[in-house]
Amino acid sequence: MELINPLVEKYAAQITSPDDALLNEIQQYTLHNHPHANMLSSHVQGKFLTFISTILQPKYVLEIGTFVGYSALCLAQGLQPTGELHTLELREEDANTARKNFSKSQLNKKIHLHIGNALEILPTLPFVWDLVFIDADKTSYTKYYDIVLPRLSDKGLIIADNVLFHGQVLEENISGKNAKAIHSFNEHVVNDETTEQVLVTLRDGLLLIKKKQ
Repeated sequence: MELINPLVEKYAAQITSPDDALLNEIQQYTLHNHPHANMLSSHVQGKFLTFISTILQPKYVLEIGTFVGYSALCLAQGLQPTGELHTLELREEDANTARKNFSKSQLNKKIHLHIGNALEILPTLPFVWDLVFIDADKTSYTKYYDIVLPRLSDKGLIIADNVLFHGQVLEENISGKNAKAIHSFNEHVVNDETTEQVLVTLRDGLLLIKKKQ
């Protein structure tokens, strides 16, 4: 299902401030060489993540799902001088690519890459998160949310990607495993009385979640 008119996406990309040289290099190389380039955050989405990060100026950022490192570099832009970004990736090949991309950035020392199962790694990270980006296996979104929420700072923000899942969550009878999981996650968040949220219809849908004050 085509959710956003391609002309609108093209115009949005033209109006949005351009990426820096490294981010543009990562975008172009991934789009032309990676068999799963569709998993890459778009230029507009990347800039959105950068905006959120620079506004929040987080001390600790968590990313679940590194892929090739593009979104991590966007999220790291607003880190405090002594801040840290911890990003988790299951696939070793993608993690190695991300590590190479991080090494080209001045933010490299602030980024900590963890390779392995996120459900096993998350409990070992003793931080209170100011900004969390969830963009990994869809069937575990609810588990990630339940682990992260208790350790989200009072003014922290969780951003979950792909919450429209290519429009499949809009179907009357949702059939796909991942679409079912995303719909269940969305309902889980809606029914959580401790938080409030807004769904931003950017690309494949971003759900922004924060604790009620």
